[in-house]
Amino acid sequence: MQNTTRKPWTEGTLFSFLSASLKGISQVMLIENAITGLIILLAITTFSYTLGIIALLSAFIGTFIGMIGGADKQSVNQGLFGYNSVLTGISLTLFLIGPYQFIIALAGAGLAAILTAAMMHVMKNTGIPVLTIPFIIMTWFMILASYRLKVFRLTSGLVPQDLSNWELDITGKIDWTEGAFNGIGQIFFVHSTLSGVLLFIAVFFAGWKLGLYAVLGNAVALLVSYMLGGEHTLIYMGLYGYNAILTILAVSVVFNTERHRFGLLSGIVAVALTVTFTASIATWLLPYGLPALTMPFILCTWIFLGARKVLPNL
Repeated sequence: MQNTTRKPWTEGTLFSFLSASLKGISQVMLIENAITGLIILLAITTFSYTLGIIALLSAFIGTFIGMIGGADKQSVNQGLFGYNSVLTGISLTLFLIGPYQFIIALAGAGLAAILTAAMMHVMKNTGIPVLTIPFIIMTWFMILASYRLKVFRLTSGLVPQDLSNWELDITGKIDWTEGAFNGIGQIFFVHSTLSGVLLFIAVFFAGWKLGLYAVLGNAVALLVSYMLGGEHTLIYMGLYGYNAILTILAVSVVFNTERHRFGLLSGIVAVALTVTFTASIATWLLPYGLPALTMPFILCTWIFLGARKVLPNL
């Protein structure tokens, strides 16, 4: 029988904390692997030392809140309280400026862990995973707070735009190599070939099937977005790819443990759907100056996982 007596901090506890924190980073990609998390952290850091530090601190904060909050040990050790904190910390660091930028980012990372726990409770009977919805809620709310609270200062990159003056720009050539690696990089808000290569290595390290599906999802997104006449800049920047990669991993691999008959086909269709969802959600949010983030991934994944409750072959 397992000993449930509370123990003081030990080297073993510290190792478990570090392992859970790194898994929190890897869980952004639906993977539970500390080494994968370490490689991902390296990929982020090679792009920006600041973002690498924020990602690690955010993972620590989310994991620590899970531990001291009394969450079940398995969930904490799997990194389930870290991934939303990681994304929230990185996003707020990028989207906010000013002297309180990093304080707000790390506070947001902590709140994201608490919101993750709340969403776990709300959705526990649905059979549908929480995914990254706490990260989206925290990031959107913090950004919108900048219009009413002086301490929250928004970067000039997020400016509300009038849709009546919107024009689609499909000029210029597409760098397909850059687009392939930027797609996976944008999951962590990074865009460099080296970071993209490291991220693919991280996924393949966790499992060859995960790696192949990530490549497939990205390729399908690139092709579909190009065929549908997407803006070339957004295509090679990877802004149509990152939601697609997460979606195919979720629908076809991670939450396909029963090996549904059309699991791969469902994942490919879901990936194609993320392209249109990305375009529509980004347009919907344009007047508010909000980024789409991972909302296309969440909606497409929830649609297919929910549909499986009625259509089990999907």
